[in-house]
Amino acid sequence: MLKQTHSFAEHGNVAERVMDSGDLEREKGITILAKNTTVAYNGPSADGQVMTINVIDTPGHADFGGEVERGLSMVDGVVLLVDASEGPLPQTRFVLRKALAAKLPVILLVNKTDRPDARIDEVVAESMDLLLGLASDLADEVPDLDLDAVLNVPVVYASGKLGRASLTQPDNGTAPDNEDLEPLFKTIVEHIPAPKYNPEGVLQAHVTNLDASPFLGRLALLRIFNGTLRKGQNVAWYRHDGTIKQVKITELLATQALTRVPAESAGPGEIVAVAGIEDITIGETLTDIDDPQPLPLITVDPPAISMTIGINTSPIAGRVKGHKVTARQVKDRLDKELVGNVSLKVLPTERPDAWEVQGRGELALAILVEQMRREGFELTVGKPQVVTRLVDGKVHEPMEHMTIDVPEEYLGSVTQLMAARKGRMVNMANHGTGWCRMEFIVPARGLIGFRTRFLTDTRGAGIEYRTNGSIVADRSGVVTPFAMIKLQERMTFFVQPTSEVYEGMIVGENSRADDMDVNITREKQLTNMRAASSDTFENMTPPRNLTLEESLEFAREDECVEVTPESVRIRKLILNAGDRVKANRSRAKV
Repeated sequence: MLKQTHSFAEHGNVAERVMDSGDLEREKGITILAKNTTVAYNGPSADGQVMTINVIDTPGHADFGGEVERGLSMVDGVVLLVDASEGPLPQTRFVLRKALAAKLPVILLVNKTDRPDARIDEVVAESMDLLLGLASDLADEVPDLDLDAVLNVPVVYASGKLGRASLTQPDNGTAPDNEDLEPLFKTIVEHIPAPKYNPEGVLQAHVTNLDASPFLGRLALLRIFNGTLRKGQNVAWYRHDGTIKQVKITELLATQALTRVPAESAGPGEIVAVAGIEDITIGETLTDIDDPQPLPLITVDPPAISMTIGINTSPIAGRVKGHKVTARQVKDRLDKELVGNVSLKVLPTERPDAWEVQGRGELALAILVEQMRREGFELTVGKPQVVTRLVDGKVHEPMEHMTIDVPEEYLGSVTQLMAARKGRMVNMANHGTGWCRMEFIVPARGLIGFRTRFLTDTRGAGIEYRTNGSIVADRSGVVTPFAMIKLQERMTFFVQPTSEVYEGMIVGENSRADDMDVNITREKQLTNMRAASSDTFENMTPPRNLTLEESLEFAREDECVEVTPESVRIRKLILNAGDRVKANRSRAKV
């Protein structure tokens, strides 16, 4: 859309995924933060005018639900992007439910029709079934939901890579017959309404996101609902606590493609950035001084997963100059995250140097820890736990909707595995390609320690999760190849030779269910005698390098993850072996 509306310089270098600007987003291939851009359209459907189309790219993953809620508060309609082969996924259900609850018009865009394994008819039917199912679920919550509009959702077929779209369904595995994206622009212009506003209404602008500039300080991204906002104007700032403060707009920036340019004024429907209000936060309102009319606050789903984040308490903490290791630095960083992340909560714990961080999912919390690690923080991170709630005097836990694609031969094994985790199958489909798709309702605690290995290591054919114990170093020192060769038949290692370890650090996974303390720093005793085997070579199995997400899932209740900019280690909460035995005995008595 940006290329075909000539939003970029003619000879400019344009990255493949311009909206995913963060390093983590590019590495993981997912959208983490909601971002907006502006498309200036003057094609055949614009009737000779230049139409401004604001586009907001929101994450599809339910773990980043706060970004979705913020994005939906800025838009007048949604384009539901569905893969022509994969069809609707669990995250599709999550985002679409939010859009229907907000009574936003929907356009179904079937992308990648030129994939060799495309199944366009089935994907459109699945998407329509999903729309109808969600509409029936929301009938009680949203009684005035327009079911006719849900049934008459327009469908556009596209290939984003080729820059082509069509209203005519192509054959499976072929590109749309049109040469450009004009059918998509036409559908947007016809089905997404222009912003509705009161011409005589006072200024109302909602803060939906925050950014920062090295020259202007904090920037507040606004969607203007009524009135006009001007540079240098004095406005009323309606805060979360209900107080009103007069502030001045020192700078007004409009969006052009992917850049921000200075502007003198902005009207209803426009998304702009303003500077000059240092402590403004998401959900607050800028309104008229004489007649302040605040907008409702943004509401987000409550957290489902929590983990403890504290300072690094290992024996080798703070060895590198410049690392951030104090409790004050960690707390300041968590408070800073709260300003822009509306779905996060930070609660105190019994310790003054650790905090309980609650979020929508395991992935969202792992992303936060990874960002802090890259910023130079040394942390101790506990195992993820579910957040329970009291409803009518009874304890309730979060439930998740899970979709699994597996080869047909693993159908029984996966069903048995999910049953062990309290999963309940709600749907199963076989598309005739040798793979089955199963949908489960499962407690969130049943997915902790399951997803990464299942989905990435085995590509859906994995049927195992952790039942083995840990290998724990019983002393400090340097890992030797001699000790690893002697132990490798009974375990899988997580450390490299010559790595520094300390007592209580987990260096591998046991082949049995129990934990085992080992001396991994043992050295070969040298003598003056020449042995017949001195010239033989030993083969050493390469160790497993765990990522941050894999480490968080591997850790058990009595273990935690040590995160530093250079490495990620797993360790016992109680480092001394004798103290661990005493703690286990006292726990068993209770």
